Amino acid sequence: MAEGNTARLHHAGKDYDLAVLSPTAGPDVVDIRKLYSEAGVFTYDPGFTSTASCDSTITYIDGDKGELWYRGYPIEQLAAQSHYLEVCYLLLYGELPTPDQLVDFETRITRHTMVHEQMHYFFRGFRRDSHPMATMVGVVGAMSAFYHDSIDINDPVQREIASIRLIAKVPTIAAMAYKYSLGQPFVYPRNELDYASNFLHMCFSVPAEPYNVDPALARAMDRIFTLHADHEQNASTSTVRLAGSSGANPFACIAAGIACLWGPAHGGANQACLEMLRQIGSVDRIPEFIARAKDKNDPFRLMGFGHRVYKNFDPRAKVMKESADEVLDLMGVHNNPTLQVAKELEKIAREDEYFVSKKLYPNVDFYSGIILEAMGFPTSMFTPIFALSRTVGWISQWKEMIADPQNKIGRPRQLYIGAPRRDYKPLDAR
Repeated sequence: MAEGNTARLHHAGKDYDLAVLSPTAGPDVVDIRKLYSEAGVFTYDPGFTSTASCDSTITYIDGDKGELWYRGYPIEQLAAQSHYLEVCYLLLYGELPTPDQLVDFETRITRHTMVHEQMHYFFRGFRRDSHPMATMVGVVGAMSAFYHDSIDINDPVQREIASIRLIAKVPTIAAMAYKYSLGQPFVYPRNELDYASNFLHMCFSVPAEPYNVDPALARAMDRIFTLHADHEQNASTSTVRLAGSSGANPFACIAAGIACLWGPAHGGANQACLEMLRQIGSVDRIPEFIARAKDKNDPFRLMGFGHRVYKNFDPRAKVMKESADEVLDLMGVHNNPTLQVAKELEKIAREDEYFVSKKLYPNVDFYSGIILEAMGFPTSMFTPIFALSRTVGWISQWKEMIADPQNKIGRPRQLYIGAPRRDYKPLDAR
């Protein structure tokens, strides 16, 4: 990051020169850190859509070009040539690992996948019909009570231990939340399985009979994990950073991120997409819903199309479409009406002038929902799977923030438009 030219602000008869910072990639940034102290004014930016809250070396998005990089590596290359735990190493440490470093990292993750046995009893405090995300928020937050030997954020060793524990144990917790919702026994992790296969085994195996994970499904799951691992300063990542800025322990910060991700406008988008496909019901009803989507007076919206950041196409969707086609063929779900609707709707959206002109292409949520549905996951598990995928991104962002010498507690300002100062009146005088 380098200082370039200055931007001049004229306010109340005075000029103020503001430094302009030039990033490695992306638009220049006007530095307004001293604006209030020097000019006595704030900026107004609801949603922080034009405000950089931090500097970061982790992830870069170019929404106009449809690009996503992890530490400078395009997501397409990582999804095609790498795998999730190698991507985790990259996000955490900044560089791709050597063979020895990767073996050591994978071993550390594998050896930490079990959770404290007393956590099994903690699950029983939830109702059987609890949403798995509600369970995950509570259990991940409670990790600080079970692993309080790694909550000192000022100790680099404890930060590292907490990071490994979270990446290793959140899939186990997600699978336990799923099993609990079904009334099935918890399945312990298997150290001989890779990360994605282990998660699928914990979700779908039962003690009564053997279960062999199909390698193609494991690859598709690994790809889902990779494509969702980080996505710059989105709502949940910003929540993790904001919680972390107060000095909160890492387990509490990640629980805060999970809570934010639960929102239907964020991590719940793929669940909303599948529910929309079920609402459509059959291929012959698609024209009716296409017409409704085009009607400005109709509140109906097609979920899973377009993206707030990507104004062209979602680079993750291209990769995910390949996985979706592979999984649908493998699972033989051609007679599934929901998935038939999805495939036909995708085709129409790619050819219809209305969608093409507005660049409403199918996004990653559209395809990930199709894959998870085909695998046999209920929609209630879509967001927990998103959360376990994103855990490494949240941790990487949290670690970067903690180590930043410029770090200070987050404290957004506001534009107050309430009542002016007024004096209290006693009850009998009102």
